[in-house]
Amino acid sequence: MTDARPAQGQIPDKPALEGLEDKWDAAWSERGTYLFDRVRAAEIGRPGVFSVDTPPPTASGSLHIGHVFSFTHTDLKVRYERMRGKTVFYPMGWDDNGLPTERRVQNYYGVRCDPSLPYVPDFTPPFEGGDNKSSRAADQVPVSRRNFIELCEKLTVEDEKHFEALFRQLGLSVDWTQTYRTISDDTIRTSQLAFLRNLERGEAYQDLAPTMWDIDFRTAVAQAELEDREQQASFHTIDFPFADGSGAITIETTRPELLPACVAIVTHPEGPHKHLIGTKVRSPFFGSEIEIHGHHLAQPDKGTGAAMVCTFGDVTDIVWWRELRTTDGRHLPNMTTIGLDGRFLPKAPSIVASADAVAWYEAEMAGKTVFSARKVLVEKLQETGDIIAVGKPFSHAVKFFEKGDRPLEIVSTRQWYIRNGARDAELRDKLIALGRQMSWHPDFMRVRYENWTNGLTGDWLVSRQRFFGVPIPLWYGLDENGERDYDRVLTPDATSLPVDPSTDVPPGYTADQRGVAGGFDGENDIFDTWATSSLTPQLAGGWERDPELWNLVAPFDVRPQGQDIIRTWLFSTMLRSALEDDRAPWTDAAISGFIVDPDRKKMSKSKGNVVTPADILAQHGSDAVRYWAASSRLGTDAAFDPQNPTQIKIGRRLAIKVLNAAKFVLSFPVPEGAEVTHALDASMLATLHGVVRDATKALDNYDHARALEVTESFFWTFCDDYLELVKERAYNQTDAGQASAALALRLALSALLRLLAPVLAFATEEAWSWFNEGSVHNAHWPVAPEEEWGDPAVLAAVSEALVGIRRAKTEAKASQKTPVASMTLRADDVTIANLRLAEGDLRAVGRIEQLELLDGGNELVIDAVELSTQEA
Repeated sequence: MTDARPAQGQIPDKPALEGLEDKWDAAWSERGTYLFDRVRAAEIGRPGVFSVDTPPPTASGSLHIGHVFSFTHTDLKVRYERMRGKTVFYPMGWDDNGLPTERRVQNYYGVRCDPSLPYVPDFTPPFEGGDNKSSRAADQVPVSRRNFIELCEKLTVEDEKHFEALFRQLGLSVDWTQTYRTISDDTIRTSQLAFLRNLERGEAYQDLAPTMWDIDFRTAVAQAELEDREQQASFHTIDFPFADGSGAITIETTRPELLPACVAIVTHPEGPHKHLIGTKVRSPFFGSEIEIHGHHLAQPDKGTGAAMVCTFGDVTDIVWWRELRTTDGRHLPNMTTIGLDGRFLPKAPSIVASADAVAWYEAEMAGKTVFSARKVLVEKLQETGDIIAVGKPFSHAVKFFEKGDRPLEIVSTRQWYIRNGARDAELRDKLIALGRQMSWHPDFMRVRYENWTNGLTGDWLVSRQRFFGVPIPLWYGLDENGERDYDRVLTPDATSLPVDPSTDVPPGYTADQRGVAGGFDGENDIFDTWATSSLTPQLAGGWERDPELWNLVAPFDVRPQGQDIIRTWLFSTMLRSALEDDRAPWTDAAISGFIVDPDRKKMSKSKGNVVTPADILAQHGSDAVRYWAASSRLGTDAAFDPQNPTQIKIGRRLAIKVLNAAKFVLSFPVPEGAEVTHALDASMLATLHGVVRDATKALDNYDHARALEVTESFFWTFCDDYLELVKERAYNQTDAGQASAALALRLALSALLRLLAPVLAFATEEAWSWFNEGSVHNAHWPVAPEEEWGDPAVLAAVSEALVGIRRAKTEAKASQKTPVASMTLRADDVTIANLRLAEGDLRAVGRIEQLELLDGGNELVIDAVELSTQEA
């Protein structure tokens, strides 16, 4: 560590935390403290750059305390690497397309999108600024797609301004000139180009297949966006008579309303009904002739051991539908009954054999919701005697879209997919191998990634039937009847990107050929937001836009994120990088834990226990909040109680102490030519050097909590013990040890401010400015010397003795300022030898007139204490 002794700056009479955020954010912006130095990066090359694939927060509302928690974790590492001499590339993105934004716009402005409507220039929404969360879609004003997108753009820009202001208040050392939006022209171009390359290599394809469908958002949902929620259900016991009239097989189902779409019965090949496999039965009331099949996924010990196969009730139905064959080798039919709006279709499925049943279906079930259709069909089956019993309600897990309000349905739609290894063992093994080449912090998070990768059941569905997002850059040729020919997919030239197929024209066609026979039709769907967010390294790093920048920052050093999106963001980014570059997109992944409430429940909007950070930051100060975040290790959940934020209060106390201790230390003048000569001073610095080594090792390994722990522990020893021990000597200009103490104090302060700078970004910058030029955040990280200056045992022994002296006065019910006429201190010979090296400082701090140090015993003991009769 080097001496830092420029002329002292202006030190306030009463240092305070209030106002530091605004003061230093403005100074950092003006000075360009955190700008990516591209010139220097080019000179030193990729090894000298530390690049961060920053998670782009969703710009659709407000940030919550979890953002503060995880983004602070990233900033701790970034600040450390910057001080270690790296040129830091720390961008910020805004994830402003997708369903969350659309829903917020609908609620905020009271509108909904109707693509059939014409554009209205200068459109004014019915209201602005309200939540309107209780309004129904029918009450919202329909607007054109273009009007709707304009409102999305307007609101997200405002949200992004609020987000940036809060992140600046928090002290994130982001380079705010390196930002991107997931709906900008550059982003659209990158997203479209990456997809076209997937298509060209055969990694993207279109298919008409069963799809998880959200009936409120009217869009397909990918596997990674599913979540289980407990719902009430009842088993309905139903007999399926054998086609030859010889008996029946009994099944139990929670979805009797799908009986019209029942295409088979399934049982386990070794179960109680194995002798019936191949037998024909008829569906009750509807009369459809279907077959009993064997399949290993059927559970012989569940219900009656037999189950309906309907198109489609759950994901297992999809597996059975794909894999089962009739005795004559035919695929099972797809008998769709539920439409994209979640209501039963107008016409009965063609498999229904009874004319009376067809008429009844179209009169009683058509147009009804799932719940209403179930009710009328159960009543009908009870009337006909086909239903044996209805069981008591119970709770079971049902699939939901993670942002949806009603259970998902499964409908057959034409969608775009990207291969993800679910049906390709070679690709899956590559993704696992790339994950193992990375360093995971903590390491067990890699297991979650591997479990997700190995558990995939289908390729990645990337198309969405929504409005505010990146358009899928394709058109389709139309046949002689004006119908889409899905085998004639038309692609744009890469140089023409970005494109919007709803308004742009494919190569070789003219605008007047849109929608006419022999012409073309544009793709209406957009990409899933994860399909664009999976390209954040490419978006931030200038892939195919700025080759020099891309080569300086990629592959990125770290992907910081939450554990809940390993399956979505981390996996999808790994997939895109593996397909495009045959490598992992980062060398390290830093995974933060969850924020939980005092009852240890995860904080989430759906649970209503989310805490917004603005008030917390304003009340306690940003450094205090940063301290709270830094106290938790990566991957560890942190409890947060806004009514009693204990850790935040401790952090505030630490930040205030840093300011006061710095002011006190700087009050001691350091003479020219000063050297550290006193054993206690050298011991303190040797102890500090050990702290530097431990903190450096911890931060190298992404263990910011350990780095803070060892630094904070030493800081309080420095303040409570060492400062008190040497202040008399440091004040006394006639003492031969004055220069040694003053210099040691200054060196320690310089190192401590740098050690604490990643955590207490504002307080350390303020104190640093009192005696240094430039920013502490651009200063060199402290480095311990190879040859030690002193023996840490001296400070340890003297600190122990000081504790004993204080205890002796307390037990005597005397003030710590009370003089001591005489005191005897006994300890082992090594400890006594160390104490003799600092006897003068011990006598001064304890106000001891006569101190006798005696060998004897294994423990330090103070006795024969005689207090002075003089006034303190």
